[in-house]
Amino acid sequence: MYELIILGGGPAGMTAAVYAARKQLNALLLSKDPGGQVNWTMGVENYMGYQFIEGAELMEKFEEQVGQFPLETEIGPEANQVRKIDDGFEVETSDGTKYQTKALIVATGKRPRQLNVAGEEKLKGRGVTYCSICDGPMFTGKRVAVIGGGNSALEAVDDMTKIAEHIDLISVTPLTGDQVLIDKVTSLPNLSVYLEHEVVEIEGDTFVESLTIRDMKSKETKKLPLAGIFVEIGLLPNSNAVKDLVHLNKVGEIEITCSSETSVPGLYAAGDVTNVPEKQIVIAAGEGAKAALQAHRYLRRL
Repeated sequence: MYELIILGGGPAGMTAAVYAARKQLNALLLSKDPGGQVNWTMGVENYMGYQFIEGAELMEKFEEQVGQFPLETEIGPEANQVRKIDDGFEVETSDGTKYQTKALIVATGKRPRQLNVAGEEKLKGRGVTYCSICDGPMFTGKRVAVIGGGNSALEAVDDMTKIAEHIDLISVTPLTGDQVLIDKVTSLPNLSVYLEHEVVEIEGDTFVESLTIRDMKSKETKKLPLAGIFVEIGLLPNSNAVKDLVHLNKVGEIEITCSSETSVPGLYAAGDVTNVPEKQIVIAAGEGAKAALQAHRYLRRL
């Protein structure tokens, strides 16, 4: 029986782990993929202390700091289900292992909804990105594509309009975002819009070089030479393990209070898996610290 288990090894989870270790809690960090979404980020320019750092390098520094504490970690197995037990919680992982804990922090983040086309997996972090705010400045003066037709895609176009030389907006449907955003974006002089077009393939040896799209009506294909692709077709919160235990909002995010509390006492959540607005590294890290401190207070009251 652990005092605390932390699910997730991204900025929120690893920060929570450091704070738990400093409080000398008997804690376990369970993570399928240390670093999470940040590993896909080409460059980070808005994390304090670093004018520029690659996403994977920043997460390595997080890991190094966690490693300086006598904290137990399990990397690889994914938390499949969390159950409430009499004196806390039981976590069952993908390999069938079960762990028990008095308190729990869920910091499992989100995963981008992917295109699942040829070249996407190979070129992740090499021109294929899922965050215009994070990676936009890396494509200054270059031609880029934004994939999607909703608000997130339109906001990405708006983010990139003063950065990129030209933007190609590709959507399988008519634009579905807010009309004020549609009006603002479609009037941009450096934008080409391809509605009812699907992505066929992303090409490039080391980095993205071009994108092939297909008109869904005429079936004609077109190759767009470009340097970057922003996939903005939605994010999915990794909340399945607790979906039957805590309150989720309509998009599947864990609902928390300002004290990181969920609807279940002793179960806390932090970072992108929650309903906290603005999904940013610095915010996730702060939320992770807050969740660990709240969990420590809860354990002291037991």
